[in-house]
This record gives sequence, structure tokens and C-alpha cells, in this order.
Amino acid sequence: MTVDFATLEKGTQIGGKTVQLSRNDLVKYAGASGDFNPIHTNERFATEVGLPGVIAHGMLTMGAAIDVVSAWCQDPARIFDYQVRFSNPVPVPDSEANPDEPTVSLEITGVIGAVKDDHVRVDLTVLLGQTKVLAKAQALVRTV
Repeated sequence: MTVDFATLEKGTQIGGKTVQLSRNDLVKYAGASGDFNPIHTNERFATEVGLPGVIAHGMLTMGAAIDVVSAWCQDPARIFDYQVRFSNPVPVPDSEANPDEPTVSLEITGVIGAVKDDHVRVDLTVLLGQTKVLAKAQALVRTV
């Protein structure tokens, strides 16, 4: 489906998705990103620094959220600005059965927050249960 940018209105839902994360996803992301901060892989270290346990990388969460916008606009080059504020960590508990087993589900939704002459602002909501993990998650998408 091609997006008809001329008909977009504030409040239009653009879609969403559920992202499930496991401890092994964090290890893989650490390797891909080069972010080996032990708060993302070591339970003891994470709790010693005051976290509720191992937490997902902020950039992993941020990347999962913008994927909703990329899929909707069908051309990631249209996205010319993307900003978020990290409001809550995403704890990823260990699965005793299998480290590949997802233990966390993020619910991501997008809605048109503003329509301008040459772009729209997409407001993203990223929830872990009822808790917002990103605040003011907004992407600007060219419409021309």
C-alpha cells in the first residue's frame, strides 16, 4: 500500500507492532553495535549500579520504534529527524528455560501528530506493559 501523503490528518494511525526481546537479543545487539556496557548483559553488575536488572540498549528500543515509521512511509530516506527521550528502562529478565526465549514485549504505535506543508510529525508510543519507555518519541517525515 502506498501512502497518500496529501490526505493525512492529525490523529491518523500509521500502524504499530509488538517487539519481543530476549537476553540473547541483547547479546547480539551488543556485538552488532559495539555497546558492551555490562548493564545490558550482566545481572549482578546491573543491580549493583541500581538498575532493576539487565536492561535493553536504549538505541535498540529507539531503533525498534522508528521501524514502524520506516515500514509505514516505505522509504526510510523520507525520515529527516528523529528524537526521543528515554523515560524508563526496559528490564529484560532471564529465561531459565532458554536464553533465546523472549521475556519482554514492547508495544509500539504511531500516530500523525502534526501536518505541515512539506512534512508530517509522527508521534510514537512505546509501552512496556502500561509504562512508557520513550517519551516525546517523534519523527519528521517528508511528504514531498
